[in-house]
Amino acid sequence: MGDEFIPSWSLLYYISEWLIRLVMLGLVIERHPPRAAMTWLLVVFFLPWPGLLLYLFIGENRLPHRRLMKRKALLARLEGVRKRYMPHRENISTIVEQEFLPIVILAERLGYMPIMSGNQATLLSDTATVIDLLVEDINAAQHHVHILIYIFAVDTTAQRIMAALERAVSRGVECRLLVDAQGSRHFLKMMSRRLIKAGVKLYPALPVSLLRAWVSRIDLRNHRKIIVIDGLVAYTGSQNIVDAGYGHRNLRWHDLMVRLTGPVVLELQAVFVGDWFAESDELLDGTDTFPDVNRPVKDGVAVQTLPSGPLFPSENYQRLAVAALHATRHRVTITTPYFVPDEVFLEAMETVALRGVVVELIVPLHSDQILVGNAARGYYERLLKSGVTIYLFNKGLLHAKSMTIDDSLAFLGSSNFDIRSFALNFEINMVIYDTRFAESLRQQQDWYRTRSQRLVLAEWQQRPRYQKTMQNVIKLLSPLL
Repeated sequence: MGDEFIPSWSLLYYISEWLIRLVMLGLVIERHPPRAAMTWLLVVFFLPWPGLLLYLFIGENRLPHRRLMKRKALLARLEGVRKRYMPHRENISTIVEQEFLPIVILAERLGYMPIMSGNQATLLSDTATVIDLLVEDINAAQHHVHILIYIFAVDTTAQRIMAALERAVSRGVECRLLVDAQGSRHFLKMMSRRLIKAGVKLYPALPVSLLRAWVSRIDLRNHRKIIVIDGLVAYTGSQNIVDAGYGHRNLRWHDLMVRLTGPVVLELQAVFVGDWFAESDELLDGTDTFPDVNRPVKDGVAVQTLPSGPLFPSENYQRLAVAALHATRHRVTITTPYFVPDEVFLEAMETVALRGVVVELIVPLHSDQILVGNAARGYYERLLKSGVTIYLFNKGLLHAKSMTIDDSLAFLGSSNFDIRSFALNFEINMVIYDTRFAESLRQQQDWYRTRSQRLVLAEWQQRPRYQKTMQNVIKLLSPLL
């Protein structure tokens, strides 16, 4: 008998690497757009086994089948509430400028929420003021307090909100608190038992575990900030329940929130109800949750809610933002802490700037996330060459996520202008069709601008070669960030 060939472990490993490359080639190209596919293929080609494991954990926007079924059930139950919204849609052309009517229609088709007129909207830019008002509203609550938040910290601000919730529960108010399992992990470990003992209903959103990783992507986060009190008052925007320094003694974060009253509060309530049902199995409906608000404020503000996330069939906030960019006639200003755009949004900014519109991007000079910050810098030169003006905010960390279009359209919410917010996170954004509110937001953006340094193309091109290389390499990883 001849010598029997026994393959070595190194040969088997070599063969397995090429099998991974070949299988992933077809899989990734089929399931991802070209830019994301190229990034994944580069990772898998150079690091087959680590790349495969990484792809299994964060490569696809998987959610448990049970959550998808619960969403269908919820939409059916809330259809009656949705029909009650519809009377507020009449005569849209009298409250929205003609060029923005397609935005209204697109937003409703993407997020299933109609435009709501007759609201009051107050822009809030000071963290302490937001917390003071929120505590006052919780103290005045009569039926319920609903809070959905990404970061519920363990600090002075959090203690104030916790105390307000405890007081509310003691007088018979139903308090429900939904916090992201990752963003609020320290709170869940250290403080959640105190609130549960007091009678607050509390659940973590999108819990993280290795077991869950096989049925859902572990880095899908609920990044929404929604607070609804008695179905009559709501807050949303970029601010978490945390001190203004976010734990940094010498660094102040600058957020934007909007306090809303009027019919649009029911839309934010519906989003909360959906997320609460997904985690708790408690389906909230009825007139206590959705009270009669058919008393719109005279000369009030028209507002539309746009929820987004993996449960929606498309990247709806990205689509709406791109449509708004192309509708711009004179000026658009964007503020965001994290700017890692996809190609569609990037090209929209360039196209709008090239046709003569003033396009301004205000971002932090220093980012709290090293990889994301350097990826963003990899896009600056391209935008500057297209005529986009970039300002680097240098008086703290700019955390406000906003966009103003001309003189009468404003976007405000939890979404950054990056791939993660567009495609991965559960987000909430408000579209506000009002000249006075847009002017108020524009003034706040101007305040950011006056505390920023303008980025000059010639100077930016002179940065050290190693920085350029590092930023461009990290930029290649944008779809993974």
